[in-house]
Amino acid sequence: MHRESADTVPQGPNQPCPSSTKSHVATTLLSAARQSLFDHAVGTDPPAERTGQRQNRGMRTRLGCLSHKSDSYNDFTAILPDKPNRALKLSTEEATRWADSFDVLLSHKYGLAAFRAFLKTEFSEENLEFWLACEDFKKTRSAAKLASKAQQIFEEFIDVQAPREVNIDFQTRELTRRNMQEPSLSCFDQAQGKVHSLMEKDSYPRFLRSKIYTDLLSQTQRRLS
Repeated sequence: MHRESADTVPQGPNQPCPSSTKSHVATTLLSAARQSLFDHAVGTDPPAERTGQRQNRGMRTRLGCLSHKSDSYNDFTAILPDKPNRALKLSTEEATRWADSFDVLLSHKYGLAAFRAFLKTEFSEENLEFWLACEDFKKTRSAAKLASKAQQIFEEFIDVQAPREVNIDFQTRELTRRNMQEPSLSCFDQAQGKVHSLMEKDSYPRFLRSKIYTDLLSQTQRRLS
């Protein structure tokens, strides 16, 4: 008859673990508990949260750099409306006149380009783009193109949740919607007037105080000295 060795201890399902095994498990659990308390004390986040925080910090850094870069121009050829490598032909007198009125600014191609660059730093360039689209729309001479161009402008700037929705009141939006039933060259007049007034009272004064404008003035003055 086979006889088991005295050193062999059978391990049944209810058999207690050896003391060495219990000691190892206890040590492991204690170490894990200490690490958890340490992580909580120093504010250690789970890996997923840490990754998310790093991504958020990276996004904030990129946005900060974009805002800083866009708010000041040392080379104004970057905002010229025509050739990017063309020298800036702008006198101090011309740039100074932009402060006379908002319409003077919009009527000057360099003034318009500088104002557009400023609006991009405020993420509100859709207002100017809508105003310009309306100016172009009013030059339409083809009756066949009038309706399609009007619908395109409405869907891009006026309609609720439009890709580049402008900030206008409900009554103006609904009036413009009704105008779409029989489009005419004046169907956007009220909406365009509201957006023009908003830019004139809100964005234009901030533009005159911005680094984009003051740096541009400084650059034109340095060329004279």
